[in-house]
Amino acid sequence: MSEHTQKERVSGNGLSRAVIAEMLANNFNKLPDIDQKFFMYGPMYLGGNAGLAGLVSNSLYRRVLNVTQASITSSLPMAVLPFLTTVALYNAAVSAPLMAGDLNCHICALMRGALVGVVGGGVYPILLALPVNVGLATRYSTSPMPEKGNLLRFWMDLSRPILKKMRAVMVLQVVFGSYLSSRDFDTYTSLARITFGSGGEDLNE
Repeated sequence: MSEHTQKERVSGNGLSRAVIAEMLANNFNKLPDIDQKFFMYGPMYLGGNAGLAGLVSNSLYRRVLNVTQASITSSLPMAVLPFLTTVALYNAAVSAPLMAGDLNCHICALMRGALVGVVGGGVYPILLALPVNVGLATRYSTSPMPEKGNLLRFWMDLSRPILKKMRAVMVLQVVFGSYLSSRDFDTYTSLARITFGSGGEDLNE
């Protein structure tokens, strides 16, 4: 058996990862409806929180920079982009690996969910709102801008109080991301038992 083929095998089962993913997908409908819906739509709630965080951070920067123009133009991407990014990150980091049988560590799943929550729903909206509103402030001359050499320091001083105000939002996203990933891992464990019997928990052991 080649090295590539061995990597495609799961120890103790002799099944390729593709076959395991297909078996898990085929048995997904056997889970309780509430578990199915939570697994499928849970990331959207996490993304929704990220969208709200984007609107909050956008509003905070607009107040600090005295920007009153282009409120809809700046708010729309601040809600949509964090939502889409967080959902995509969660699906790539948690949901897809679980359904492929590649994520068999509860703590790992929990940490991934927390990381997606804080990055997609906390850090990313702030990083996105900063250049958007600095650009608007420069365009409409609502706030004095520093010279090019002091730009980085200006951004840091500008963001420091906003980061403090957004701390609660980040903590909320970490908690919700951790809970969501933990719940999804429990759903995956139940699905593995349905699919592989009592040996489902030992897929990668």
